[in-house]
Amino acid sequence: MPLERAWIESRIPHQGRMCLIDRVIEWSSERIVCSSEGHRRADHPLRSHGRLGIACGIELAAQSMAVHGAMLLEGSGQRPRAGLLAALRGVRMHVSKLDDVQSELICDAVRIAGDGRTAVYEFELRAAAAVLLSGRATIVLDAAGAGQ
Repeated sequence: MPLERAWIESRIPHQGRMCLIDRVIEWSSERIVCSSEGHRRADHPLRSHGRLGIACGIELAAQSMAVHGAMLLEGSGQRPRAGLLAALRGVRMHVSKLDDVQSELICDAVRIAGDGRTAVYEFELRAAAAVLLSGRATIVLDAAGAGQ
């Protein structure tokens, strides 16, 4: 069941152009697949010096993980908790820029570990069959309220 941008924006902190996810293609309790087409826009919020570097794909992956967390809570009566990208491991960048990619970007994120305070995801960003970026991310949940 694809979910569109309005639903996504209502559940993650990123709004307007900074919401990089256009839609959720599919998801399960362990995995989410999202798409984005804004990487070619001249007014992309992460564009710098006329280019959109591949490292910006990490933000796309992190937002996919945030959407996944929100979906897991949907219907529970709980609000999605703020998360902090705490660590990246094994990141591989196979291209230098995203704005050269002509097809939509697909982010596939799989939750491989976690508890009530953390989540660990493996992620892959691709266009058509080509892998552009991959790695592992550790997210600390409710980072703002962790010390309280």
